[in-house]
Parts: sequence; C-alpha cells; structure tokens
Amino acid sequence: MSGKPILHYFNGRGRMESVRWLLAAAGVEFEEKLLKSAEDFDNLIKSGNLMYQQVPMVEIDGLNLVQTRAILKYIAAKYNLYGKDLKEKALIDMYVEGMRDLNEMIMHYPLCYPGEEEKNLNFILERATERFFPVYEKALKSHGKNYLVGNQMSWADIQLFEAILMVEELKSDILSAFPKLQEFKARMSKLPSIQKFLKPGSQRKEMDPMGLEEVKKIFKVDEDLFLKHMS
Repeated sequence: MSGKPILHYFNGRGRMESVRWLLAAAGVEFEEKLLKSAEDFDNLIKSGNLMYQQVPMVEIDGLNLVQTRAILKYIAAKYNLYGKDLKEKALIDMYVEGMRDLNEMIMHYPLCYPGEEEKNLNFILERATERFFPVYEKALKSHGKNYLVGNQMSWADIQLFEAILMVEELKSDILSAFPKLQEFKARMSKLPSIQKFLKPGSQRKEMDPMGLEEVKKIFKVDEDLFLKHMS
C-alpha cells in the first residue's frame, strides 16, 4: 500500500487518539475509516486483515498494524521520533509507559459505575500530581533542555502533551505547581504541526463525541460487561 496511512477505529478517542497525535505531530496526513455499526466491524474482521479481531488498526507501508504500542513504536521509528540510540529508546519507553497508565485512567473515567465519579476523578488527579507529572517536571528541570530525551522532540514529548491536555479537561489548573510543564506545554503549542491539529475541524477527537451507547452497539457488548472490562 502507498499513500496516506488509514486508521480503522470508531469515532472517538480511545486508544487511537495517541496514534492520531503522533502522526499529526510528525506532519503526516492520514485518512480514517470510522466504524459506524456492528456490521462495519464484522466486515473488517471478515476481511482477514484484523489480527486478534480488535481495533485499532492502521494500514501503513503495506502492513495492517494492530496493538496500540506496536503501532506507536512503528510510527515513532519511521518518523525519527524514537531516539538516536538504545539508551534514548529505553528512556522514551519508560516515560511513555507512565503516560499510558495515566491516559488509561482518564480514558476509562467516563465508564465508571454511577456514584463513583468523584472518587475516580480524585484518584486520577492525585496520581497525575503526585506520581506522574513530578517525574516529567524533574526530567525537564534536571537537564535544562526543551524536550524529555536529548534535545529533540520524541514520541514521549507528544504523548506528554496529549496527557497534559487530557488532565486539564478534568482540572484546568492542574499544572499550577509545575512551572517546567507549563513552559513545555506553551512550547509544544507553538509547533506548526501541533497548532494545526489543535484547530477546530482537525481529526482530533473531542471527549466521547460518538457516545458510549453507539460504541457498545458496534462491539456488541452489554452494559455490565462493558463496565466490568473497561472501567
């Protein structure tokens, strides 16, 4: 296959949003084939291209890539966003895995059981401010450079910027105690590729634009099973 990468997912953030961010930050245009019904998903499975019968899937360079981290690592390496040596790759991996833990909490927050919203929100904010953000604040402060690893933008920086925006949606002043992260956010926001993706009308997804009911219909999951396995 040649041309633009094609993203297969539903019309929401989920695990595909980090892929969208990485491609957009790298300045790569992509297309989306959004699943709108259970039939769409069944047809994708029947095509034989969907390993494990799960999305996200990205068509790129003649490959049908699945599993989010495999997709992200491929894109990061392809567009020189994965460090210059093994040591830098290890640092990027460690930073990204921490952000992934935080992103998963935020992604699943709308799926919490009724009545547990406040408890789950407080847990997310506590983890962000006491476990994750201090790590990135310290990293930026200790080496005095613009990016987390070396002095070149990497997958870790893009993932961090996405994570910051997601947490700010839950608490707008979440960075008040993190001056280096404030500077980092302002710096990243000025990059042309980032500015383009932040503009209205881009392929960036808002928080659950499609609605959980539609997503459950696509994947044929009942209420209790959905909450049990996704929250």
